Amino acid sequence: MPGPVTGPGGAAPLVGVSSYLVQARWGPWDQRAALVPDTYVRWLRRAGNQVALLPPADPAAAGAALARVDALVVPGGPDVGPVHYGAAPDPHTRADGPERDHWELALVRAALAAGKPVLGICRGAQLLNVALGGGLEQHLPDRLGHTDHSGTPGRFGRHEVRTRPGTLLGRLLPGSVDVATYHHQAVGRLGRGLEAAAHSADDVIEAVELSGARFVLGVQWHPEADEDLRLARALAEAARGLAATG
Repeated sequence: MPGPVTGPGGAAPLVGVSSYLVQARWGPWDQRAALVPDTYVRWLRRAGNQVALLPPADPAAAGAALARVDALVVPGGPDVGPVHYGAAPDPHTRADGPERDHWELALVRAALAAGKPVLGICRGAQLLNVALGGGLEQHLPDRLGHTDHSGTPGRFGRHEVRTRPGTLLGRLLPGSVDVATYHHQAVGRLGRGLEAAAHSADDVIEAVELSGARFVLGVQWHPEADEDLRLARALAEAARGLAATG
């Protein structure tokens, strides 16, 4: 069933979701395709958003693409290229999407410049940090001695995160939250203006947000894999608020 086209606050905002290019097969075809998992689309629609996919393009076109949407979501995916945060690649780093890196970094920077709401999910949270000059921890098991954040191939792991009181995320998701997780990297050095908004029990940064912004948030977990719509609804509300003020 299609999701709603309006939400409790009025007309449904149009959320741009960055997609990626992969070789895909359907029917008699085996071609390169622009895609994003449908879990993201359904999650956003259920919270009252409309969705437009933003496949990789010339980074110079990012500003024009962002002008057409009310908010930006950057979903999960492969590791961000260490070249973008001035690091040598770790043997465990799998940064195989340079075209996507350049496009999504341009999208995030254009959204920040325009004051658009931004939600980064997993890789998207890491990319938000990199876009603002931060760095990444390239392989958590080297420090933690376990793979609890990584899940298993094709299946999410689960653990609790605790949000920090006084932050936007702390107001949206107060206390502890059980989350779906699938990552081996994490935010390291914080980017300009970002603050940590949640941690796991083993002190991994699980969320970052931009101080003073209406809604610029990155979460290390996968909210689209669960039934909780609070973040998707908060994104819709922030996007409607921006549209209302022009």
